[in-house]
Amino acid sequence: MLRRLPLLLALAAAPVLAQDEDSGGENAPTNLDGVGRITVQAGYRLTSNGTLYDSWYGAKGPGEGLTRAPESTGAPFGAATFAYAMSDLVEVGIDLFGTAQTLRLTEPGDDGSVSRKVSSVSYGVLIGLRFQGVLDVGPQGLVPFAGLLTGPTVISSTREGSALQEKVTQAWVGSLGATLRLSARWGITAEYRFTFLRGPVESPDAAKWPGPFSFSHGGNWFALGVTYTFPPDPSRPLTNF
Repeated sequence: MLRRLPLLLALAAAPVLAQDEDSGGENAPTNLDGVGRITVQAGYRLTSNGTLYDSWYGAKGPGEGLTRAPESTGAPFGAATFAYAMSDLVEVGIDLFGTAQTLRLTEPGDDGSVSRKVSSVSYGVLIGLRFQGVLDVGPQGLVPFAGLLTGPTVISSTREGSALQEKVTQAWVGSLGATLRLSARWGITAEYRFTFLRGPVESPDAAKWPGPFSFSHGGNWFALGVTYTFPPDPSRPLTNF
């Protein structure tokens, strides 16, 4: 499905681009001051949980001496960005995101050992700044950006047969990306995010293996999406191509 995403985005944007051309369209501004945008993205994150597995199967963990369960290396995620350019170079934005992943951990059982599923979920709101510019590349220009975001995130896990473990924590995200503007209003955005985000995992026996044990929903996030741009207020002068 992810390999078909670029084709689906192109097909979705085609009718809108044709409409822009039929109506004569307008050139996208090279000055980004006052420009707003909405970006909807889908992607995949590569997340290593080596720290969790090392502590779980380590000398003081419930999986000591047991065969390691296969590790999950990542999971899909979705994100939506609502942003406004405060100046030609600085954009402030709010990001909503969500992701889920299934892990497996081996622990002592009645007949030796048992592999249990750990279902993990995280979702939150990020607020941050992105620094951007316009390059004369493509139909209506290329807008590269780099930013730093942070915000409250709910992250939880449920070990098979056990209670929900949940907490609210602070996620930190570094972002690099670019939007290729296909028309004055529509574009395709590619973004890379390096994320730090951890949540709790319940121990099978807190008295015997107190932990704490935690999993990661951070790591390297890669996404592709569609951007809709709002032009500046009419009272603002525009510099066109």
